Amino acid sequence: MKKVLILAYDFPPYVSVGGLRPYSWYKYFKEFGLYPIVVTRQWGNKYGNHLDYVAQSDSNETIIEETEYGTIIRTPYSPNLSNRILLKYGDNKFRFIRKLITAYYEFMQFVFFIGPKSGIYQGAQNYLSQNNVDVIIATGEPFVLFKYASKLSSIYDTPWIADFRDPWSQNKNRNRYKIIKLVYAYFEKRYLKKVSKILTVSAFLVSKISMLIKHKEIITIQNGYDLKYAAEASDVKQYTDLFTIAFAGTIYEWHPWRIALQCLNDFAEQNEISLRLNIYGVNIQKQIEEYLNSNCSKSLMVNFYPKMPNNLLLQELAKANVLLLFNDYSILGTKIFDYLAVCRKILLCFSEDPLALELKKKYFCISEFAQHSNKLQEELILETDSGIIVKNESHLHEVLMKITREFNEYKKISCNSKGIEAYSRRNQANKLAELIKSIQNER
Repeated sequence: MKKVLILAYDFPPYVSVGGLRPYSWYKYFKEFGLYPIVVTRQWGNKYGNHLDYVAQSDSNETIIEETEYGTIIRTPYSPNLSNRILLKYGDNKFRFIRKLITAYYEFMQFVFFIGPKSGIYQGAQNYLSQNNVDVIIATGEPFVLFKYASKLSSIYDTPWIADFRDPWSQNKNRNRYKIIKLVYAYFEKRYLKKVSKILTVSAFLVSKISMLIKHKEIITIQNGYDLKYAAEASDVKQYTDLFTIAFAGTIYEWHPWRIALQCLNDFAEQNEISLRLNIYGVNIQKQIEEYLNSNCSKSLMVNFYPKMPNNLLLQELAKANVLLLFNDYSILGTKIFDYLAVCRKILLCFSEDPLALELKKKYFCISEFAQHSNKLQEELILETDSGIIVKNESHLHEVLMKITREFNEYKKISCNSKGIEAYSRRNQANKLAELIKSIQNER
């Protein structure tokens, strides 16, 4: 059986959508004739929030787990000075000093093998010094893993694959200063010079990456949902006591969340009803709470829940009557696949709302191409018949009127989605396995 070494910084038990992608490879590769060895860092869920990303690992020794799916190598993690200050004093103290230290390590990790992520490289090198593998995959971000894979590929004469979950140097939101973009573009081209294949999650990102990395084959391996978790969620019944909307994940600056909240609140007040909105693992809870306190009434009941493992999240989403999704235009993302998995009607907000489009113009982090669709979520929802494309505020009022009537009559909202099986992570892992085998056949 061919062996695949996977460098993955985000990986369970850390709760992260980015970790689900390499986890699916680890879980399904053996079915398709590959043996996965994952090198990640040790994760704990001590804080249950963003501090877990920088918390000291419980052990200073590498932990190796042999399971029915493959091998996991969990390397120790030690926070740098910036992270230690954050853990000790909180978010609001010594912010400038922390940013300087973080910037130093962010740059120097690409020059030297230093910084809190370097344990991944050491763990992979220790394994390869005693074992042979057929292919190395690095999934980013963090994109320093591309450097590690490139170096290991050179030392051990092993082909490697770069997996882009997001753009690197071309991400406008992360690289707002031209000098930073140029530096990252240099490293991106340098470390991908001898890469065998490049993966990414959509055809749009294929075109985006190929503008910088030329003469390399770039393949789309989409994200998806877990079949087992979807089956478990299928047994969960919808709320019958109160019409409930659910939202999960990160909110970005271009998301019209204020517009949606105000619309939900106004609808509830005008119709003298109560609506429940359950929000899971959101990144801006404080800002939302402040907006609610200033602008909304108790007719809109909003509950916040922390990040949770994907299987538990799907069961929570399945309790909702409908699911709220914000438009990400040319980005398909991972959230929509979890929404598909639980077979609850999706409300995509918004397709042509003027204020939402202003937010997009101001904040959207990826330049779009005329020849590529900027309606990926819309197209998937229409293809699978899994929801409603909400045009604007007034349309949302109309939609809410219709679906709350349905809820009052039947105590549930129907969703007759179709063809979602094609988007399981198992299917996507199979495609990747075939690609890996083809690389071996080429050598």
